[in-house]
Amino acid sequence: MKTRIYLLYLLLPGFLLLSSCDALNSLPISFPNGAAPLTDAQIGGGLKDALRQGISNGVKELIQTDGYFRNEAIKLLLPPEAEKVQNIITKYVPGGQKLVDDAILKMNRAAEDAANEAAPIFVDAITSMSFADAKGILFGEENAATTYLKDKTYQNLSNAYAPRINNSLEKVGASQAWNALVTPYNKFANSAAGRLVKDAQPVNDDLGAYVTQKALEGVFFKVRGEEKKVRGNVSARSTKLMQDVFGMLDKEKNK
Repeated sequence: MKTRIYLLYLLLPGFLLLSSCDALNSLPISFPNGAAPLTDAQIGGGLKDALRQGISNGVKELIQTDGYFRNEAIKLLLPPEAEKVQNIITKYVPGGQKLVDDAILKMNRAAEDAANEAAPIFVDAITSMSFADAKGILFGEENAATTYLKDKTYQNLSNAYAPRINNSLEKVGASQAWNALVTPYNKFANSAAGRLVKDAQPVNDDLGAYVTQKALEGVFFKVRGEEKKVRGNVSARSTKLMQDVFGMLDKEKNK
């Protein structure tokens, strides 16, 4: 066994350069403390199953009506710089509270509408996951899989989300609701009366970048929650590979 492990470390760099999956699938990976080895194919397969399950479950919840809006952990609220808008418009503009409520609701509807963009980008990242990636995730921190996905996909997700979010903002009426909110506010802020009110400064009416950022934060929040389930809850492991890989990891942690 010692000879086998020694040869593994000698040959590993060369194997990682090979494009053939068959060559990699035969390589055994020993767990710490002398546990029975699993092949890289088993480790990779178990992790990919876990990631696919987490993404599927997370995105499925987000795209539902109220997927964002009724989840206080990820619900989109007005941008921080717009808090003064909310405070002032509800006090000085008739119907201001309804304008605020409509803007918040429709921002969340835009995020829900755009959430489908995440799945294919995540799938690409999972497909390209290497043996080294898989091993690092398995023996990494409790959120190692989520961190991996964020590192690999965030920019592509942002690029894909931005136009979809902007379209969604228009589609669900969020842009109109936001404009309905900030237009009277900016009018008031620029008026003689507004100049007498502390902090009544005009604000930018572009919501796209803010909603995109918050929508993606919600996506990774859900994925992180699903990863936590798989790592800590045996019943959440829905495939044999997930059960084998994470079950072996459980045994090692409990030694």
